Order: sequence, then C-alpha cells, then structure tokens
Amino acid sequence: MDRFDAMQAFARVVETGSFTKAADTLHISRTSVTQLVQQLEAHLQVRLLNRTTRKVGMTADGEAYYARVLRLLADLQEAEACLPGASVTPRGRLRVDVPSPFASTLLIPALPDFYARYPDIRIDLGVSDRVVDVIDENVDCVVRGGELTDLSLMARKVGDLELGVFAAPAYLARFGTPQHPQELDVLDHRIVGFLWARTGRALPIAMRRDNEQLNIKGQYALAVDDGNAYLAAGLAGLGVLWLPRYMSQRFEATGELVALFPGWTMQPMPLYLAYPPNRHISRALRVFIDWVVELMASPAAFTTHSRNSRSAQVHSDA
Repeated sequence: MDRFDAMQAFARVVETGSFTKAADTLHISRTSVTQLVQQLEAHLQVRLLNRTTRKVGMTADGEAYYARVLRLLADLQEAEACLPGASVTPRGRLRVDVPSPFASTLLIPALPDFYARYPDIRIDLGVSDRVVDVIDENVDCVVRGGELTDLSLMARKVGDLELGVFAAPAYLARFGTPQHPQELDVLDHRIVGFLWARTGRALPIAMRRDNEQLNIKGQYALAVDDGNAYLAAGLAGLGVLWLPRYMSQRFEATGELVALFPGWTMQPMPLYLAYPPNRHISRALRVFIDWVVELMASPAAFTTHSRNSRSAQVHSDA
C-alpha cells in the first residue's frame, strides 16, 4: 500500500461523500479507492468510515484522522514546492463553475495565457448562472458575484464590479430616453428582468445620487436567468439593463449600448472565488486561484481590487 495514495483516497471520499465521486476526481477506479481505504483501515487497525447503501460518513476515529491527514497532505505539497530542483509542475483536472458572461468575456479569452503557464492542467468548465452545490456536485471552485451566503464554503474576494445602467439605441428610439431612474417605475418604460438563482425572481436595484436613494423595480416584458441572454435582450432593445462595466464597455464603444442617468451610482457588486472547506487544496487549484486573482486585477472590470491572498469562511450561494 502506498500510504500517501491511501490517505489521499480517504480524504477525497470524506470530501465527496462517495467512493464513486472520489474515484472520478482521482481518475482511478472505484475499486481502487475502496481497496486503498480498506488497506489504510487495516494498517491503522481502526474503522475510519461508516458505510451504508445511501451515504458514507466518518467514525470518531475517522474525524480525528482526517484532520491530521489534511495537514500532512498540505505539508507534503509545500515541502515539494520549496525544493528548487524538484519537479512540481501543477497537473490534474479541475472542475470549475463560473457565470456565463464572465466565462465568455473575461475567462475564456484569457485561458491561452493560463495554458501557456500550466499545460498539464485540464479544466472542466461549467458555465451557468445557477447556484451550484459545490460539495454535492464535486466542484473544485466557483466564481460568483454578489454577497455570499453559505457558511460552509471558503472564499477569496477578487474585486468589486462597477455597475451602470444602459439601453440600446433601438429601445431609446421607441420609448424615449429616461432622465430620472424613477421613470422606469412610473412611466411607460421597460427593463429586462434578471431572475436571480437564489430567489427565482427579479430584485429591485438600489441607486444613489448625493442624498437621494431609490430602489428601482421597473416593469419587464421579459425576464431571464442567464447573463448572456440578459445582455442579448438589452442589445435587441427589449429593455433597460443594469450591467457590470466589463460587460458593457465593448458595446458602449461601438454605440450598441448607451449609458443612462449620469451622476447616479450603484453599490459595486463583490466578486468571489469560493471552494469547499477542509479540502486538501491541490497545487493545480492553488495556481488557478492565483491566476484568477491576477486576471481580475483589470481596471476595466473593477473599481477596487483585493490582491492579498487572504481566505476566510464566508456566506456563499455559489
């Protein structure tokens, strides 16, 4: 038995709650994972896991051993990384989930740089605006905008998205140009509604100018639950949009979107990278997280940047 492989298999079973899912992430067979854990238990002469047909859980001995295993795996990785002559090229597969506009506008266009640095890393990229269950769906990390609400995740803030209000020239030609945000509520104007994954409904937008603060709800003929579809609807003239600047700047430059309500501001939207707690963070995941933080330091995307490598437990719906 390779004790390192056995400890890694045990840790991954704990993290995924499944021998099958652990095998998928380790790229070995379920039988191999089962054998490694059984051999580890035989070596230690204790039962680490309680197995039923429906779930896998840790015994009391397993909980104590798991905490030590995580530290050992992390220490081993750090020891390898600090040796100048050691081959510590990050490799392996990462499962990542990001919002659709973020993927198409920022992440995917920048990936050639990532692969030039780390050619041995494979990424399974989920692109959606739904709430992904990071642990249940065995996702290594997610990028999500908005305040986080799940205490079970670790997260790293990578920036604040500057927001603006926009409309297409076709929309303005049909409905006129609103001069005050309240006109979106009381006159014959339309917004494009965005159905947030947490609530399934469109939420009011808070806007401020000097001492005046409003919560604009607006009326929509169309509401969508995907960021790219939301942008497409606005470009088609179906309503007024609230957009992060990284999504709008290209279309402002071409005249396909017009910025509205000069002098009014909105609270920037925080952007987080979140990942499961208590998981052994692979070198591949570490370099991916650092690369995303570096990528997100673009002044075009953010009003402020969080470039320190501080991680904390936070609330998250990601």
